[in-house]
Amino acid sequence: MSTLAASLLVAAGAAAATVQDVRLWRAPDHTRIVLDLDAPAEHRVIVLDSPRRVVLDVTDVVLRASVDELPLADTPIARVRAGVREGDDLRLVFDLKALVTPRSFSLRANAQAGDRVVLDLYDDAPPADAPRKVAQSDGRRDVIVAIDAGHGGEDPGALGPGRLREKDVVLAIARELHDHFEREPGFSPTLVRSGDYYVSLRGRRDLARKRQADLFVSIHADAFTRKEANGASVYALSTRGATSTTARYLAEKENAADLIGGVRLADKDEMLAEVLADLSMTSTLDASLNMGASVLGEMDSVARLHKRQVEQAAFAVLKSPDIPSILVETGFISNPAEARKLATASYRRQMAAAIFRGLRRWWRDHPPPGTLLAWQKENGVGRQYTIARGDTLSGIAQRFNVSVADLKSYNGLRGDRIMVGKTLKIPAS
Repeated sequence: MSTLAASLLVAAGAAAATVQDVRLWRAPDHTRIVLDLDAPAEHRVIVLDSPRRVVLDVTDVVLRASVDELPLADTPIARVRAGVREGDDLRLVFDLKALVTPRSFSLRANAQAGDRVVLDLYDDAPPADAPRKVAQSDGRRDVIVAIDAGHGGEDPGALGPGRLREKDVVLAIARELHDHFEREPGFSPTLVRSGDYYVSLRGRRDLARKRQADLFVSIHADAFTRKEANGASVYALSTRGATSTTARYLAEKENAADLIGGVRLADKDEMLAEVLADLSMTSTLDASLNMGASVLGEMDSVARLHKRQVEQAAFAVLKSPDIPSILVETGFISNPAEARKLATASYRRQMAAAIFRGLRRWWRDHPPPGTLLAWQKENGVGRQYTIARGDTLSGIAQRFNVSVADLKSYNGLRGDRIMVGKTLKIPAS
């Protein structure tokens, strides 16, 4: 045992609280350090120069965790040192290799997590630019898709069999969905959470607005009180109460994520005090419901549906008055059979592809003015159709006012046989 470790343990007897774990998460614009305690403790932060460092003093605690193995790569922290000051106070020193702005706060224990001290080190350099509504040289911009993987960082989300974590499953699906849109002309996707870190519920909406998103889709794989609960769902915001008991339960559960993810009380108060513009957001809500119905229709070919209509509840993450927003529950991770599917890359790819098809179809039919999609619709260019059960080539040709011969030639088809789920390109009529 090192001299430092021995001195920390000697102080344990007099300490009122212990630091049971020290965790670190890297986000695009900041580094978060979390101290898990078994009781509340006061703290203060000091910034020192020559050399540059941030000091975190926590009063009357003993450290029972190691700081030597923290993942410091890709962070502004060069080294972390721990020591005891004034007999029974803990001092953590963060030696820096880049300029940061520190912010800290305490979180009291709740049903999901214990007492914590949180230190956020914000980068002075701005993060990389995200997609924005910038017109191309021909005046036709892309539709910007904000893809939100739920939970992250110290909030694992729901847990399934074998320690399957919701935050990992939904990030994988979000990345697949991002790849689909990145390959699709007329769309520019942006990930709200691109790695394993937490973003507050309001922060997710703010990022979508900052990046000038045209639509917001939040991906989840939640748990329910009964393991037999199963099926995929799509939700939109409700301002008048939930459409079902399950919808209300899931909304309450998701809205409590900030308690685990670590959000300052001031941030939560702001979020709860935010007015929904009295919902002059009627048109946005209508678009959300119809967009969700399109996604639900495509998910029906991949998964059993929990409900066959878009449900509604007061999900905090969907409260954007100006951005059509939906929350997709890809399945119940608490259901053993669905958890086994969600754990496989092939199923996650199928789920992402279904969500993509639903969103693409709706936005191709309802493109915002000034976009490439609007120009294509106006000129009959770039249209696509996903083959459904019961479709025939002649029926599809009649629907789009084109000849069967042109439809076959445009798609390189030799015969009349078509497959459900495949996409046909529609020639100009």
